[in-house]
Amino acid sequence: MDKKLYHSPFNIAVLAAGLGFFIDAFDLFLFNVYRIPSLKELGLNGDALTRTGEYLLSVQMLGMMIGGILSGVIADKKGRVTVLFGSILLYSIANIANGFVHDVNTYAIVRFLAGVGLAGELGAGITLVGESMSIEKRGYGTILVATLGGLGAVSAGLAGDFLPWRTAFITAGIVGFLLLLMRVKSMETGIFKESQLKSKAKGSFLLLFSNRQRAFKYFACILMGVPIWYSVGLLITLSPELAKEHNIEFLKLGLCFILFQTGITTGDLTSGIISQWIKSRKKVLLIFMIIAIIGTILHFYQLYQSSAIYFTSFLMGLGCGYLSVFVTTTSEHFGTNLRVTVTATVTNFMRGAVTILIPLRIFFQSQFDMNITGSLIITGIIIWALALTAVLILPDTYGKDLDFVEA
Repeated sequence: MDKKLYHSPFNIAVLAAGLGFFIDAFDLFLFNVYRIPSLKELGLNGDALTRTGEYLLSVQMLGMMIGGILSGVIADKKGRVTVLFGSILLYSIANIANGFVHDVNTYAIVRFLAGVGLAGELGAGITLVGESMSIEKRGYGTILVATLGGLGAVSAGLAGDFLPWRTAFITAGIVGFLLLLMRVKSMETGIFKESQLKSKAKGSFLLLFSNRQRAFKYFACILMGVPIWYSVGLLITLSPELAKEHNIEFLKLGLCFILFQTGITTGDLTSGIISQWIKSRKKVLLIFMIIAIIGTILHFYQLYQSSAIYFTSFLMGLGCGYLSVFVTTTSEHFGTNLRVTVTATVTNFMRGAVTILIPLRIFFQSQFDMNITGSLIITGIIIWALALTAVLILPDTYGKDLDFVEA
């Protein structure tokens, strides 16, 4: 069986996965950027706008969690490239449809379908790269994929300053179709083809829970990633509401978002390189998590002082730039017959955790008579404590051979 591996990160697998994640992140964050103008055009204001925005975000994330399971199972049964094609087709159609919505219910349906489509891109892409490259160099491949994803998110923030929201969604869908045409030469990995002969249990979501240690690793991987979406899905997305609570005027949500995503892009690049240099995933995860925690503390402190939250938005993003190392180590923890199932569901469950974090924040606010700031602080303490515990418990995976299957 041909298992030729790339030794340079500049190869067709990285290009396919990287461009796919660029469009994935661009499409995913369009709603964050256009939440307020799109809902205002639909006639919503004040608390109704905030709650409806949280509802639509939750619906999108629910779609991503369901899509993560579906895409992971399909990718481990039928191949990584199959999911890459299918996911981009679905979310491109959904985003074009998003440009024509005129009521909240239709908006919710379209965001759900977009979430299902967006779910498969990152997991399948990272696995394709990991299985296509040599053990020593695969970290550099995932660095490029994650960095391109960060640039996609930054581009979404920039689009908010130039394009009307309907035009932006339609444009994202069209670009997705163009990318689909570019990726017809993507090849399946030799490791996946060989695993088809080694294991009959391929893409079984239930297999994750047939072994206590495997299930534990799975949940720990999810907990590692949740703070990233706490930061962008709650702290950055609710920046206008936070600014209003603390009498900060003329806050630009788009700029907060751009700076956060610029920080993530920078962090993805540097955390991945450092991981390769020091030959450790675990140490880098801890270092960048600490940076993100410091950025979060300063973010809340600055809310009480001034509008310097633009700087703290960047610093939080820089710390959350452990994303590239996070998805790499998640992929490395599991065998070929479950690798995309795990990577796709972990990355989408950690993003979909917003559907739990939002009602948790609202619970703290209502039950303990807190403002939005206080509820976000309590929520943040909980998720960061769980994430740090997960990293400390899990073993380091740097240099692990990926040619194995789960029994």
